[in-house]
Amino acid sequence: MKRKLIATLLSATMAASLLAGCGGGSGSSSEAASGAPASSAAEASSPAEASTPAESSGAEESAASDAGTAGGGGKIGISMPTQSLERWNRDGSYLDEQFKAAGYETVLTYSDNDSGRQVNDIQNMLADGVDLLVVAAIDGEALNTAMDEAAEANVPVIAYDRLIMNDAVSYYVSFDNYTVGKLQGEFVESQLDLKNAGDKTYNIEFTAGDPADNNAGYFYNGAVDVLQPYIDAGTLHVVSGQTDFDTVATAQWNTDTALERAQNVLSSYYADGTQLDVWVCSNDSTALGVAQAVTSDYAGDNDVLITGQDGDEANLKNIVDGIQTMTVYKNVSNESIVTLALAQAMMNGETIDESLIPSFGIECAFDTESYETSEGNKCPSFLLVPSVITKDNLQDLVDTGLYTMGDDGYLAAAQ
Repeated sequence: MKRKLIATLLSATMAASLLAGCGGGSGSSSEAASGAPASSAAEASSPAEASTPAESSGAEESAASDAGTAGGGGKIGISMPTQSLERWNRDGSYLDEQFKAAGYETVLTYSDNDSGRQVNDIQNMLADGVDLLVVAAIDGEALNTAMDEAAEANVPVIAYDRLIMNDAVSYYVSFDNYTVGKLQGEFVESQLDLKNAGDKTYNIEFTAGDPADNNAGYFYNGAVDVLQPYIDAGTLHVVSGQTDFDTVATAQWNTDTALERAQNVLSSYYADGTQLDVWVCSNDSTALGVAQAVTSDYAGDNDVLITGQDGDEANLKNIVDGIQTMTVYKNVSNESIVTLALAQAMMNGETIDESLIPSFGIECAFDTESYETSEGNKCPSFLLVPSVITKDNLQDLVDTGLYTMGDDGYLAAAQ
């Protein structure tokens, strides 16, 4: 781990910060990038159990308040990838609100899934004199120019949710992304009772995420590592034969792209009435496309188990309606709180390690081994714990205070 002394003048009382250089994270290994089943370092360091949303949300208000006591007085650049996916609008809003409430000036941009535009956005932030950057990368390997300029300007960088493969990055804040996929795989294993399947067989298909997103390989590997033994044993059968990550990947997590591929799979392999039992989708935007294809193009009359991730409103509606079976929920409000607290600790010159976690009031782990940069340097990371949401525990989302439930049973983001 490289150490850099970065003098960041945020106010008359702020000291120089000792930052750990890195750049890397989920999916940085060749196995994760390829989507091949892997016994990754992330598996060894991942929290074994998922939390419920209510467990992590109870301390949000106090944690945000405590974080704010460190004082603001600087300018924070927040670079988000796109507004076309619901979750990034939530992330950007939560981060902006948290930093402003703590007394910081913020510059928030969305880059329309254009890496060149994101580089320009970050360069403009640096020219505007930001004191710290929070960046959710569109492509973790496409920001080297901007990251090098940040390092030259002594501006620390927190890689938010998605890893940036450059040593200018100081820390990484995300969820345990391998566990996200593992929860999906374990859900399928449990729902189909695969451990006791005997001679039963089930047909399964996969849709993974954006190959430019380092998280995508971790999500996919987490699910496949659980399910691969059943595929090898013949209990699960991938009728299309499509299991290679590059084949099942979905550029920019695009719903229409996922829809088109799902339609092609259904017309090519299931039009004769072959039963489809499971479709593992790495996130909700791809699950939305797959669910649409299954609804309109699948010839069978059975319910298809469809997984997802994020808790987008349209997908929660599909869960209520029985079209999607589950989603892995990541409380991005909590993620923003951890990011704020970490940023303040960095700017106040505090020691950055697991001793910070109690001050967050949020369940997470400090990981110094699982994520590394293109240069092979480890990136210290704070990883929050995801949770499984089904039709049976939607109330858990309401209990976070981030969703409301209407009389029709559908959930909407709280205003």
